This record gives sequence, structure tokens and C-alpha cells, in this order.
Amino acid sequence: MTSKQPLVELRGVSKSFGQNAALKGVSLAGWPGSIHAVTGENGAGKSTLMKLLAGVHRPDGGEVVLKGRHVALSTPAKARRAGISTVFQELTILPNLTVAENLCLGRELTLGGLIDLRALRREAVQVLERTGIALDPDRLCGTLTVGEQQLLEIAKGLHSEADVFIFDEPTAPLNRAEVDQLEGLLRALKTQGKLVFYISHRLEEIFRFCDTVSVLKDGVHVATQPIETLTQDSLVALMVGRELAALFPERPADIPDVPALQVDRLAVAPHSPSVSFTLRRGEIVGIAGLEGQGQREIVRALAGEQDRHGGEVRVFTDDGTAVGIPSGSVAGAVQRGIALLPEDRKGEGLYLDLSIEDNIWLGPLRQTPLWRRAPRDPALVRRLAERMGLRTPPAQPVGSLSGGNQQKAMLGRWLAADVRVLLVEQPTRGVDVGAKAEIYGLLRQFTDGGGAILAVSGDLPELIGLCDRILVVRGSAIVADVPAHGATEEQLLGHALRGESPSEATP
Repeated sequence: MTSKQPLVELRGVSKSFGQNAALKGVSLAGWPGSIHAVTGENGAGKSTLMKLLAGVHRPDGGEVVLKGRHVALSTPAKARRAGISTVFQELTILPNLTVAENLCLGRELTLGGLIDLRALRREAVQVLERTGIALDPDRLCGTLTVGEQQLLEIAKGLHSEADVFIFDEPTAPLNRAEVDQLEGLLRALKTQGKLVFYISHRLEEIFRFCDTVSVLKDGVHVATQPIETLTQDSLVALMVGRELAALFPERPADIPDVPALQVDRLAVAPHSPSVSFTLRRGEIVGIAGLEGQGQREIVRALAGEQDRHGGEVRVFTDDGTAVGIPSGSVAGAVQRGIALLPEDRKGEGLYLDLSIEDNIWLGPLRQTPLWRRAPRDPALVRRLAERMGLRTPPAQPVGSLSGGNQQKAMLGRWLAADVRVLLVEQPTRGVDVGAKAEIYGLLRQFTDGGGAILAVSGDLPELIGLCDRILVVRGSAIVADVPAHGATEEQLLGHALRGESPSEATP
């Protein structure tokens, strides 16, 4: 360490919301020149802890020490003045302002009592150049992608010239290139002697970016350790009390050769290659590949979210009868027993203002003709909630749930509808490791009951641990069909990059 004194100390801090004790006497210290991960399951208290430091919440007990002095950070403005900058998970970009105006919001330069737009733009250009974030300062923020908005949030934080930075799940909307860019910014802050608290439950990011990790569980500080003393297995064990391998349910020893879904010569775009494969009852099949290689389009075409440009898709009933699925019809797919769990559960999957119960009943409702009364069975909702480990009252708005519980509610919708085939995009994106294990178990329960699952994921270890087979897609074509047991990331990437495994590749 470059300093004998921590930059930040949280000493025995506690915080309750009503009867819920979010933090119970938590103590930890952060040092200059450190990227310090704060992790744990959803509800562990990590965001609440950092919000105490950011001035969003005031502690009920304990104290905050900054640079050796006791401080009362009663508002976010006081925290900013004390040198603490926070990039929250919720974006605060104003869409009707430009990049430059958002970047300097609250720090506007004035001339004669009016905002000096030229000076404001010059300052914004300097900040963007210094951080290496390639955004047009004159561009309206309403036209930015979510990833670009997140980079702008990060630039706003860096513009504050703070000593302590808090990043709350900053990579959730970022693509691979933007994550690489974030890594460079984090390394620069560390070199400058800044302290970065990095809130995340993404193991690969914690090991890639951070030098120290603190683990919280149920509002209690479990451990703070140098990252080099940990493995992914040991970190998961600290977070959830079990090893990483135990997250995945056991695969069935044998899967009967009984088809659930037959895809013949499916083309997802004009002149694109066609794909053919069979999904069996009791089977989880993964789709892997580099980003943008047609995986999403294949799943969306099967779900009726987009038109097919050739080919035939059939689903099989319990008595073995093949039923054709119409092209470009979500209702037609659902009525025949095929349902999609989209990766953007908030934007496409759930009605956030509606209750858990109402969101679940949308599944059976999609299968109900207009002339019939909409079904309603509260007892079934209770049984499904118990089965999925949803301990929240069914009347609670689904938008108030954690990512893992939202994913369970979306899955419960189709369990209530008794579908035969689930198409799952990014099964556990934005979900903590404890909820991941529960979701994996629910997916395997679905196939154990005779269902079939086709899952798309950019997380290769997830596909290897969860699936029975993995289809590798390259250029909208299936280039490999690999048994998941014994598969390696190197093997799958070799197929994705070259259409062949590394051992088969020629120099």
C-alpha cells in the first residue's frame, strides 16, 4: 500500500428500513490506489453500504471516517464536496440535453450571468479526451445507446476530480469493447492513487479488475481478502456457502430420443445459411458463438418474434403428433407450447407496474381465446411461488423485485401456462450467484418433467455447466454440435472463431 492510513473507513455501520436490517455492524477500510470489490448476493447489503458513503442514506449506527476524519455525509451533495463520486446503476442522463450539457450539469460555467455554452463545450471535450470516451459533445443524449449513456455517467464521475469513486454494476449495459475501455479507466484511477469501490457479483470482472474484495451476506461483513488469495470457487463459497460447481444441477444419465422441437432448414434472413436440429424432451441445449453471429435471430424466429425466411418448425405433442409453428406469430408459438424468456426482462418480458400474480397470469391468458373468461387461480400462483423460492407477496409489483426474482416471475408465467419448449436468452444475466443456482435448478426441473429448453448465453461456463449439448453458431450457421460434458471454453471458442476445434485447425 502507498499509504499507512486508509482513505475510507466504515466502522460498525448499521442501517434498517422498517423491520428489515439491511446492514448489521459492518466495518471495512479502503486504501488509496486500490480497486476494492464489494460483492454478495442480492439483498446482501452491498448497495446500501455504498449509499451510506455516497450520502444517499444516513447510518443508524456506526461512523464514517474519511482521510482520518469523522464525517457526516447526510446528502449526496455533501459526499461530492467531500471528494466521493458515485456512478449508480440507475442512469441519470437527461435525454433532451447534449453530451456536453449532461457532462457539466451542476458545474456549468457562466458569463454575465448566463451559461457560457462555448466554455462548457470546451470543458466537455477536454474531459472526453482525457477519459478516452469517444462521444460527440453536441449529440443529444436521447440518441445514445444504453452503453453509451453508461460511459457518459462514468465520464461525469471522473469529471468530479474525486478521491473516492463508487461504481455500482457499471458493466451491465456495456459491450465487450466498452468493458475494455472501462478497465483502462479503472487502471488509470488506481495509478493516480484513487480509491475505487466496485460493486459487482460478476466473478470474472472482480478477478479481472480488482485487487481486494469484501463479501457481505445478509447485511453482515463476511470477509475482506486480497484477490490473489482467492479462487472463483472460494469466493462463491464465501458469498453463498457452497462451491461454484454446486451451482449446476446434475445432468440426467440418459435422455430418451423423443423429439420436442424439430427445426428443418430454418433461415433467419434472405440468403442466410439454413439451420436444422432437433431438441429432445428432457434436454437443455445451449447456443454459443461470438456476439452477433445469428444466435439471437434463430431463437427469435422460433419464438415468432421475427419472420422466418424459409424452413419448417414443428413441435411435438405428448402423443408424438407433429404440429407446425407459423412464421412471425408469437401467439401462434405460445398456443402450440413454445415460449420465450427474453434477455431484456424489464423492457420486453415483464410489466413492472403489475403484481407478481398478474405477470404470471399473462402466460395462461395468452393461450385463452377472446370469448372465454380469463383464468385466475391464486392457489396455483402460491404453489408456483413456493416452488420457485419466491417469498415475496404475490400482490407486490414485479418491478420492485431483485433481478433473480424477476427472472423467476417470468419463468413462472410459462410454468403456469404449461408450455412444452422454453427459449431462454441469457438465463441469469444480472442475477447474483445464489439466485443463479436456484434458476438453474428450476430449468432442470422443467426438463425433468418432460419439457425442453434452448438457451442462448454469452457465458461459456454457464452453458458448459447447465446444458446437455451445445450448438456453436458462426455466420448464422451451426458449425458444431458438442456434448456439454467434457466441453471446454477453448474448444467452443475454436469452433466459434474458425468453425473447427483448436486441435483440428490448420496453421
